[in-house]
Amino acid sequence: MGFPRLWAALLRAWGRWTARPGPRVPGLPPMAGNKVPPVLASHQPDRKGRGGWVWEEKEHPAKRVKGGEDEEPPRKLPKRKIVLLMAYSGKGYHGMQGVSAAGQVVSLKVWLIDDILDKINSHLPSHIRILGLKRVTGGFNSKNKCDARTYCYMLPTFAFAHKDRDVQDESYRLSAETLQQVNRLLACYKGTHNFHNFTSQKGPREPSARRYILEMYCEEPFVREGLEFAVIKVKGQSFMMHQIRKMVGLVVAIVKGYAPESVLERSWGEEKVDVPKAPGLGLVLERVHFEKYNQRFGGDGLHEPLDWTQEEGKVTAFKEQYIYPTIVSTERDERSMAQWLNTLPIHNFSGTALGAADTGAKVPTSLEGSEGDGDTD
Repeated sequence: MGFPRLWAALLRAWGRWTARPGPRVPGLPPMAGNKVPPVLASHQPDRKGRGGWVWEEKEHPAKRVKGGEDEEPPRKLPKRKIVLLMAYSGKGYHGMQGVSAAGQVVSLKVWLIDDILDKINSHLPSHIRILGLKRVTGGFNSKNKCDARTYCYMLPTFAFAHKDRDVQDESYRLSAETLQQVNRLLACYKGTHNFHNFTSQKGPREPSARRYILEMYCEEPFVREGLEFAVIKVKGQSFMMHQIRKMVGLVVAIVKGYAPESVLERSWGEEKVDVPKAPGLGLVLERVHFEKYNQRFGGDGLHEPLDWTQEEGKVTAFKEQYIYPTIVSTERDERSMAQWLNTLPIHNFSGTALGAADTGAKVPTSLEGSEGDGDTD
């Protein structure tokens, strides 16, 4: 008989034994049945004995009495589904597109403890912040429920200077006429187009290469540390890897005079077009949109709409304190835009190659592929 079965048998025998009356043993306290208490022991064998087991006395813990001084342990609180509004500077953060973000949204289940945001932020570096929290439905998924994303791309305006001008002329200021030209070209991206030339992962005949852009424009320029910058904003249902950087890069090449405007229309056809990819430094995830979710649940009286209006001040403050200064200082130190502009002359914007048009096969890679996740480095 194994030890567990032997132990159970002994306990059953002890119960039956104490149930019968018997003589009281002098010098011992009265017990149920006036029997001698058996000696409960550990299961260490007595190697000096006769091959049997020696049982050493053990005390059983007292049972918990309901309603007495010993209270029941507190009941575990249920986890709740929430979304967090995150902001982080891409220079000190790796993951989630590899770019900076002022309005990233993630969904998860947590215990809603007091001061949860302060406690989370206390464990994070200053360039990574949780700016807001909202309760959502149990089946909510921040990636799958997203209707659109808005990105911004911050770049020094000398990127739009004509190619005959110094590649990094810090005295350059964007004229109203050039800004108008930039916005006219950016507006061409609006609508549904085949963006297979704006990523390395799609063939020209793949349906998923067609993406819908709601708006794209360049805001008024501003000066930081003596250098003029401008911010391009683009809102789309989803973006493929490097798509935004290539959209910006092609417009820059046209405005500078390296490529004709006709290359835009040609890039949406099946032929292969050489589209330059602008540096990743200035790319920022501005906002994640949940219009359909808001229409269905935002006014049901139980859930808040995911619009983050009350957090706009925090978002703006984070961009001004961490994201924009990082872009400005890194551009000055590393000159990423100026170095990239020097590569534009080597691109062949007039060349045509059907290449993969006959097969429509995408380039295989294990590192790329972020359907709807946005532009990545």
